[in-house]
Formats: sequence, structure tokens, C-alpha cells
Amino acid sequence: MQRNDVTRDDGTWVGLSLDVRDRDQPGLCVFSAGRRLLVSQRSRPVLLAVVDEHLDGVDFWRTDAYRSFVPPLRADTARALAGSPERWAHHIARYLVDSPESPLHAGRWLLSRESPLQRWRHADTSHAAYWSSMLVEGHPDGYIDWFEHSIAYEVLPLRPMPAADDSRVKAYRKQAREGTLPPVLLWWVSGLDCHLILDGHARLAAAIAESVDPPVLQLQRTVPRDDLAARTDEAVGFYENELARFAELRAVHGPTVPDGAATAGPQLARLLQDLHTKEQLTWAWPLPGGEAVWHRISREATAGHGWPAA
Repeated sequence: MQRNDVTRDDGTWVGLSLDVRDRDQPGLCVFSAGRRLLVSQRSRPVLLAVVDEHLDGVDFWRTDAYRSFVPPLRADTARALAGSPERWAHHIARYLVDSPESPLHAGRWLLSRESPLQRWRHADTSHAAYWSSMLVEGHPDGYIDWFEHSIAYEVLPLRPMPAADDSRVKAYRKQAREGTLPPVLLWWVSGLDCHLILDGHARLAAAIAESVDPPVLQLQRTVPRDDLAARTDEAVGFYENELARFAELRAVHGPTVPDGAATAGPQLARLLQDLHTKEQLTWAWPLPGGEAVWHRISREATAGHGWPAA
């Protein structure tokens, strides 16, 4: 496995690239059986979901079987790494790579400080109101409405969010006030069109209680290594074609035509940056046994509750 820091042209740190080569199937895995999805942590069903037949959203059932693969974060570690998303990313990457219960599998990943969730809050909306509105409600079952918000990618906790007076939340609230709150680890899952909280339920609850913007690290797949060279060549080819096109225009119309490098250069930079940062669809493995097995797991997980989607 290779790790590389991803930065912008101005040196701003964006995230940590993880190139995983030796894990065919992850411990925290998304399985599919038609419109039915199962998120399983090794042998434990964590989340059952059914995509609406009209593609309006997803019915889900949480089993409370999820266990974070990140060990409890000590207060002295939080103080030592405070204010450095780069150091936090390297710290958390160790557990992503080493744990048999993480979602990493072979391919290229980005652990990014730049979640789109942090860009959508309006200035007249408090942090508490915004992040509360982005949480998907319902336990053990609920519905992810893909049309409720003008934006996508809500946040789905993998276990119930603790209350503001929970002992862990109280400890994190102090860190939130001090500016030393560790980041919340999110995983964007395209089949659900939302983020799952992998670690930091209590930290997010503390940030909401204190109405501060929680630090976030977002895990997502990026362009596979097998496609990287070809897509890089395509971007460079586009740049070269634009240079030639602008040169022809300048030859006909004179210096009033912009310089091709000044116009196409920033486009090339964005294309190359996207190869390292743009999110890719989440892989889902076919569920062995298909829908029949999904229904069996669903009946066992929701026994006595009468979940309609089962």
C-alpha cells in the first residue's frame, strides 16, 4: 500500500491518497441483490437497504452491529494533532489499512479534508441547525429521501446518535470549545447517495451541541490506477489540441485572441487534480444467494419488528 499527500498547485494540502493493492474484498463491504443492498462488517449485517422502485430514495434498517475500527482517541492525541488535518489523516489511515473491518479494498482512495458537506451551509444557518438537518433520522429503520434536499449526500449514522448530555459527548464538547476536536470520519457510499459515519458519532453530536463546524475527513474511491495513465494522456491531449486551436485562431484574428496556454492551462490543472480527488462510484459485490439470502438476513435482523421493506 502506498500513501501520498495530495496538494493543490499553491501547496494547500487536500488529502491523503491511499493506493491499496492487496485486499480483494473489504471487511466492511457493500453487497447488492437487485435493488436490495446489504452493508456487512465481516459476518455481521450492519445495514439493510432497499432502493425505491421509482428511484426516489432508500428504505433502511440498522442492526446496531457496527463497530468502529478506530480505537478511542485519547485527549493527549487530540491536543497533539489539533488543527492539522494532514496529521490526523495519516493517524487514521493506519487503522483504515491495518484493520480487517475497514471498507478499504484494492484500488485508489482519497482521505480528504474537503467534504462537500462543509460547503453547503448558508451563512444565516447555524452550524447546529445545518448539521442536524443533514442527519438521516430514524432508528432502527428510516428513509433516505433523495429529493428532500436541494443537495445530496446526507449523513447516515451507523448507530444512534448519542444525546448532548452523554458522558462521551460532554468530554468532546470541551474539546469542541477548545478547538481540539478530532475529525469525524465519513465514507461516501454511492448506492445510498449519502455518507456513513465510520467513526465520530459522539464527536459530531458534540459539535452540534456546541454549534461549531466539525472537522471532517471523508473517505472516497478515486480513479483506479489502471485508468490513471489513460486519463492523464487524455487530459494532456485535450491541452495540446486547445493550444493548436488557439494558435490557428491567433493566426487568423491576430493578438486579440487569448493565449492558448493561459486559457487551457488552468483547465488542464483541474483535469489532472480531478484524477486524484474526484469521487468514484462505490463498489458493491454481488450477494451470494441473491435476493433470497437478503430476505433471510432481513427476517433474522428485524425479527418481531415487522419491517415493511423486508
